[in-house]
Formats: sequence, C-alpha cells, structure tokens
Amino acid sequence: MTEEVRADTRTRLLDAAAEMIASAPGEEVSLRAVCAAAGVQMPTLYHFFGNKQGLTDAVVERGFDLYLAEKSAGESTGDPIQDIRDGWDAHVAFGLRNPGFYTLMYGKVRPGYSPSAQARPSELLRELTKKAHEQGRLCTTPEQAAAHVLVTNIGVTLRQIVLATEDRDLSIAVREGVIAAITGSASSSPSLQADVRRVLEHAVTQRDLLGGEETALLTKWLSRLLAAGSDG
Repeated sequence: MTEEVRADTRTRLLDAAAEMIASAPGEEVSLRAVCAAAGVQMPTLYHFFGNKQGLTDAVVERGFDLYLAEKSAGESTGDPIQDIRDGWDAHVAFGLRNPGFYTLMYGKVRPGYSPSAQARPSELLRELTKKAHEQGRLCTTPEQAAAHVLVTNIGVTLRQIVLATEDRDLSIAVREGVIAAITGSASSSPSLQADVRRVLEHAVTQRDLLGGEETALLTKWLSRLLAAGSDG
C-alpha cells in the first residue's frame, strides 16, 4: 500500500466516522458502519487507529483542526479583552454548528485525561490573558483568567447543545459576567483601581462613543494607570 493510498484510506475512515458522529450527537457509532461507509474491512480500521478509542481521538483531533482553522481566519481587534469576547462568541458558534464534534471535544469526560489537542486553543486563550495582564487589565493571574473564561464558555455551549436551542442572551450575560470578574470591573468597592477598570472596559466596548483612535489612546493611558497602581 503506497503512502498516498494509506492517507486516502485513513481520511475516508475519519470522514465516515466524523459524519456519523455529527449526524447523531451523543449516540454510539458502530465501527462496522464506519468501515462500510469507508469501503474497507475492520482490520483496516484497527491498522490505522488501533481501536475505537483511537478512532475517537483522531476524530477529536479533526474537530480541533476545524475549530482552530475558523479561529485563525478571524482578525484580532488589537484589544485582548475584546478578542476574548470575540473568541467566546466564535467558540459558542462552532459548538452549535458542530454538536457532534463539540461533544467529543469537550463533553466526553474521563477523570485525569485531557485530549492533547485541547491544549492548542487553551494556549491561544492564555496568550490573550497574558497580553491583558501586561496592560494591567486583569485583577487575577493570566492562568486563572484563562481558566475562568474557558470553563464557563464550555458550560454555556454545552447547555445550548443539550437543549438544542441557541440562547444568545444567556451567552452574552455569562460572557460579560466573566469579563467583569477577571478585569475587576464588577467590583463594588470604592477604589480608584475599580473605577479605572470600569471606565476602561466601558470605553473598549463602546468604541463608537469616542472613535477608534481616541479609544485606543484612552485605553493606553488607563492601562498605564492600572499597571502603575498594581506596581505600587
């Protein structure tokens, strides 16, 4: 079997499994049905993937490839907090469009196990929280902020998949609650830091009020104030 034929056979098996999973989220997929759809015998599937779990892991990898391809197609706004908002929305949208992939990617839980492919989008999120931290925009560590965003983003997405109903209002409310929590803008304490954070986040989310250049300049100044305050 040539490398080209091997690659084609493996791809056909993956495509068949992915299509069956996507068409019936949460249901068990028959390996025999996958082989029949791909036009191969069971030993061929075992040759490429070892067992059913190996096939499932490969489909999960394919799901993350699709997800990251969509994310990389989006452009950065230049503001890490706004990019986190946009990333949240893209995450939910992907899950609703691809419930079969998504439930495998984030809904199948095995204690102590995390698919290696999950690390890729998580690292992209941590890069954003690190940038926000460097600007003095966070009231927690970049790692904790990223974890806070990720777990709530997954929860909101899975809820909508389980209910088979999009709930945009819920997603926005939870998203903004998370942003307020990690930036400190939700703090009710009468502190200068909290006030500056609230003004900063309001300016970023209401760019039309001041205009793009003016908002960027104000963001730069307020970020410096926050950074100076945290140093002190």
